[in-house]
Amino acid sequence: MTTTTNKNPASKTALRHWKGQRITATLIVIFTLLILAQLVFAKGPLGYELWAGIFSPTWMRLLTVIVVLGIAWHAWLGMCEIFMDYIKSAGLKTGLQFFTALWLLVSVAWFVSVLWKF
Repeated sequence: MTTTTNKNPASKTALRHWKGQRITATLIVIFTLLILAQLVFAKGPLGYELWAGIFSPTWMRLLTVIVVLGIAWHAWLGMCEIFMDYIKSAGLKTGLQFFTALWLLVSVAWFVSVLWKF
């Protein structure tokens, strides 16, 4: 009995990207439900004080940073797939990937600086 195995490294990369997208999407959904639950069960008006209270505990800030990193990774994987599928020019593809990575890194850094008030 013989089995066939796919030795194509691109198929392994595609599977890793697919799994990464699903894991980060699940993380984003769970975090969104956590925030919605806190808003539903909050006492008082929805305003700055409520939002500041939600994000004041250190554990919540750490969780938020993890989720924002997950969002950035999710966006990176999605954009890489779009570039690989629809952009034929290698130079343009590399440039778009570079500027996407730069934009995501700057966005995450800005978010962390706002959340931790640096």
